[in-house]
Parts: sequence; C-alpha cells; structure tokens
Amino acid sequence: MTSHLHQQAQRGAALLLALLSAALVAMLASAGLWQQWRTLSVETAERGLQQAHWLLTGAHDWARVVLREDGRNVGADHLGEPWAIPIKEARLSSFLAASPAGVVENADGLMDQVFLSGRITDMQSRLNLRNLVVNGELVDSEWQAWFRLYHLLGLPQAELEAWSKAYNASQALPYEEDAPLEPQRIEQLIWLGMSRDSLAKLSPHISMLPVATPVNINTASAPVLAAVVPGLSVSNAQQWIAKRNTQAWDSLEEAQKKLGESASGLNPKQHSINSGYFEVTGQLRLDSVTLIEKSLVRRTGMDSHTVWHERRPRHSEPGCMVTVAAPC
Repeated sequence: MTSHLHQQAQRGAALLLALLSAALVAMLASAGLWQQWRTLSVETAERGLQQAHWLLTGAHDWARVVLREDGRNVGADHLGEPWAIPIKEARLSSFLAASPAGVVENADGLMDQVFLSGRITDMQSRLNLRNLVVNGELVDSEWQAWFRLYHLLGLPQAELEAWSKAYNASQALPYEEDAPLEPQRIEQLIWLGMSRDSLAKLSPHISMLPVATPVNINTASAPVLAAVVPGLSVSNAQQWIAKRNTQAWDSLEEAQKKLGESASGLNPKQHSINSGYFEVTGQLRLDSVTLIEKSLVRRTGMDSHTVWHERRPRHSEPGCMVTVAAPC
C-alpha cells in the first residue's frame, strides 16, 4: 500500500514537472517570438523613415533645381514666378506618373499611400533679425521697423525692448560671462524673453539669416511692408500688394514712380526687388505619420547651396536641426 502511494506521488511530481517544463518552453517561445516581432517592427519603421528621408531629399533637390532655373532670369523675384507656387498634398504615384519615364512600378500600392506636399518661401520677404545689431549697436531704423511690427500685431513694446537689449548684449565682443547665449534660430528668441504667443504671431513675418539682408518689397506681406517702410500704413501696403500682383516692380525706382508719395521711404539699404535666401519645406504623410523637412537655401545667380537642414515629425518641438553646410 505504501509502495503504491509512493508511485502515485512520483507520477504526480513527474506530471507537475512536465507541465512546468511545457509552460517554461511556451514562455520562452513567446518571448522569442515577441523579440523577433519587435526587431522586425523596429527595422520596418527605420526602413520606412529612411525611405521618407530619401523622398524628402529628392523634393529638396527638385526645389533647388527650380530656384536654379529661376536664377537664369536676371529680373526681379516676385510671387508670380514658378518657385512661389506651393504644391498641394497629392499621392506620390501622381508625381511619378507625371515623370518622363511615364509608367512606374507601384509595389503593393505603397505609393498610393504616401502623400507629398511642399512650398518655397522667400525669406527676404521678412524682417531679418541680423539687421538689428551692427558693430555692437542697435540700428535705429531697424529697431523702428520692429517697433512698428510689434504695434501692428498688438504685441507688448516692453517685451521688444527687453529681448532686443538682451540680443544686443549677446552680440557684444568680447563676450562677457553674464552675457546671454546668442540665438541661432528665431525659435530661440524665447531664451531672451520673447513669449511663445509673441513668437507664434511674429514667425510668419521675421527671419534670422546668416547675414544682413534687405526686404524684398515684391514678396513681403502687408505688415512687413508697413513696418519696414516709414510712414506706410497697412491700408497703403495692401494697395501696394494689389498693384504688384498685376505687375511686379523691376526696380525700386520703378516702384517709387508708380506708387508716388507713399514709396518715398524706399532705400536700397533696407529694400530690394531681389532675393537670395529661400526656405524649402517638404511634408510627407504615410498613414498616421507625418514628417516635415525644412532647408534654408542660398542662391547666388545660378549657384545654390544649403545653409541648414532640419527634419522633424509634425507637432514636435522645432530645433531638431542637422547642419549640412556652414552659414556664409
């Protein structure tokens, strides 16, 4: 009887051990499958991201070709030129179907799931922060332009005085230990005391280019024109825009002749009808993922090169910049 009970106990222990072994094998197999799935998912995501980067790089190169071809024309830069026409969001297959090759393979319909859009923005249509300080001193005419822009946008003058003073201190040579860090991008003006609300309102109208530049009156918005041209009201600036939409100005002298007394404040130091700096923005959307790529391109005649390059997902904080060429 005792021997029989002992045998049953051994069988029960063996069965329990077998069940534990089976559970352990199943757990290890599940962990291995999960790890394999995770590795495959990461590789797929990285491959998709790299493909998106290559597509946006192609769009960037296309924009440089457009700007180069526009450089063949010696005339003024204005919003009626091909570079100024934005590309609305469309399927990638639509772009490829219009290529000289004609028919393009579309494996698994992937190109029907990818959407591209983009635009080229004249950065000399904005107030350039680099104009504000020369040789460690605030330039009065430029400060007055910023003052008028703040007033037109309903922003606090005290804020302008605070951050412009800090920006001036950041430009001083030699640098002092307690001097604020010099911003390299417009978004970094927050370091100097500009509020996020003010930055959001100012962003479409201001820039920070590598060097001081005049404002292109053929592409500037009404607030920028009213800010940079002394004595010009917003209503007059809107009339300027209506006239230039009919015929862009080929010179400042022509603009002064056609616009009369309201254009008496134009001068070649602050105003121009040509541009050399453009921002190229490309956007790619695949499912729920949207990737934005921005580049600052400097064009000199037929030559163009990239000053800086930025890639980031949509709704992320700006500043994830990768510099591919030194500013000059």
